[in-house]
Amino acid sequence: MIRKNIVKDLENVSDKDKVPGLLRFFKTGKGQYGYGDRFVGIKTPDLAKIIKRYYKDISFDELEFFVTNPIHEYRVFGFMCLVHKYEAKTADKESIFKYFKRYIKYLNNWDLVDITVPHVIGEYLFDRDKDWLYNLARSKNLWYRRISVISTFEFIRRGKYDDTLKISEILLDDKEDLIHKAVGWMLREVGKRNLDIEESFLKKHYKVMPRTMLRYALEKFDEPKRQMYLSGKV
Repeated sequence: MIRKNIVKDLENVSDKDKVPGLLRFFKTGKGQYGYGDRFVGIKTPDLAKIIKRYYKDISFDELEFFVTNPIHEYRVFGFMCLVHKYEAKTADKESIFKYFKRYIKYLNNWDLVDITVPHVIGEYLFDRDKDWLYNLARSKNLWYRRISVISTFEFIRRGKYDDTLKISEILLDDKEDLIHKAVGWMLREVGKRNLDIEESFLKKHYKVMPRTMLRYALEKFDEPKRQMYLSGKV
């Protein structure tokens, strides 16, 4: 089984001395968003090399072990293999999307969401029905809500902004800081491509937007205009 070789390679680059810092960084303490997540201390470049080495050959049956694994880096390995498989020229995109969708509950930290969902969910749904994304935006699950808006990054890259703005409106009253940051980030990305569209949204909503969301959305504005929004004098 190829799985045994992968696990061996992952174990060989694990560093337990890095684990405490990762636990703090990904907020794994009781009551925090990453509570219960486990790490083995694998550096991103080392993990990327192993993904590149195996993604073509690993089967979907064996990937299940990784995408459902309690160890964070193993889940990163699994889901990034899916991203690479999806992006291959001969990929069966529908099958990979359905497989990815089946396991989205294991995308339970912000990095797992951010590095994967635009490339699979966003790409697949670009010219398809998006009702599922809107259902995610209304979910009680923090990570589903983040998936809903971050998936639209691919739409933004391809010049389509409506769904980002509509989902952002749904999430305006969200209580979670991670959602405020995600929405603000996507609005900023819209503004980098079409500032008029971002400003139209901000002028309508900036007075009720959470402060973190607004600050993220304004990061590329010049300082005088930024201060006008922050002070409520637009």
